[in-house]
Amino acid sequence: MPASPSTARAINDRLALRLLQQDGPLTATQLKSSTGLSRPTVADLVERLQEAGLIEVVGEAGAERRGPNARLYGIVADRAHLAALDVRTGSVSVIVADLLGRTLAEASVPIGSDTGTGPAVERAVALLERTAREAGDAPLHSVGIGAPGLIDPATGELRVTIGLPAWHRELVTSLQKRLPAKVLVENETNLAAVAEHRVGAARDRPTFSLFWLGHAVGAALMLDGTLRRGASGGAGEIGFMPVPGAVGTLSADTCEGGFHSLVGSEAICALAASHGMEPPRTRADEGAEGVAAAEPRCAVSGPEQGYAAAAYVRNALAGAAGGEAFLGALAHRIALGAASVVSVLDPGCLVLAGEVGHAGGTGLAALVEQRLALLSPLRTEVRAGELGGTAILRGALFTAREAAQDALFAPAGS
Repeated sequence: MPASPSTARAINDRLALRLLQQDGPLTATQLKSSTGLSRPTVADLVERLQEAGLIEVVGEAGAERRGPNARLYGIVADRAHLAALDVRTGSVSVIVADLLGRTLAEASVPIGSDTGTGPAVERAVALLERTAREAGDAPLHSVGIGAPGLIDPATGELRVTIGLPAWHRELVTSLQKRLPAKVLVENETNLAAVAEHRVGAARDRPTFSLFWLGHAVGAALMLDGTLRRGASGGAGEIGFMPVPGAVGTLSADTCEGGFHSLVGSEAICALAASHGMEPPRTRADEGAEGVAAAEPRCAVSGPEQGYAAAAYVRNALAGAAGGEAFLGALAHRIALGAASVVSVLDPGCLVLAGEVGHAGGTGLAALVEQRLALLSPLRTEVRAGELGGTAILRGALFTAREAAQDALFAPAGS
């Protein structure tokens, strides 16, 4: 049956708003071209959306830059603000942005291991509130949180995970109770995959897998543009995955005996030492360089090892003694885990992210692709992640932005 006039208007308005959010600002002529709607229909929807306070004239386009056809329309980005949090075992980082994702304010705060649950939660909440005030007076609509651990797909809640601070779960609960904003929590590795898919290494790949390699290891899976979390939220727990050469006894409680024992930061540092590589300089020696660690769901002590492992990889690529053999051995280890994932899922593309993946860049990615081709008949392109330590925050911001879009920009009658 044909849509009623009011339903058709709502569909057209929603389509125009989506285009303005993704590709704007746009002229009425560009909206006509992108939507396929007639000129009168576009003129009517532009008038409706302006009267509703959803869009506004933000400039002019064209050589002459005058007249109604030159007007550029954009969404009213300051109707509300968005926030993204990256929750680490020892810190919290936050950014507050407008509805177009433009950063307005950002900050971070360390949270020591000796900080109690209550004080840690209050410190993180205070950071968000202070940063939101600095961003302006618009209300906070949606908050996306990236955290290590399992996210219950039925409730969206962060589940208790062995080895992670208790204040993580309490922080999410506290924000959900105290903020009028919508609070959404997602596993950090999944958010990194979302960001790499939208604006990073996998933006041309609707299907791919991402390996986060750093202090520990984790994976995310994107199939046909949709993030797959698994029945219990545990898809990507590759730290526990049995692989040849794994060290230790397999256990449901630790990553010993699984893929983590080969490519976790401690294992990478030991591998470098076994090839005679000199210990890298410390973080204090090198300043603030490097990529912020994502601590996947199989977390162990010593996050600084993620930085050390990445430093070994950078040094090896720079020609350090023993580096070539070390990189070859590391690539083989990564390929062992990748072969298991590829044989089941056949994603066609693997993105190496995290401190080690970022440090390895295209050099390590090429070596892993070569080794993987020897282990699996399924052709798989291996790419280096492009977003580094910003991936989790950017993914969290995308999550918050999407939550706000339908709520704030739903046309009347839809």
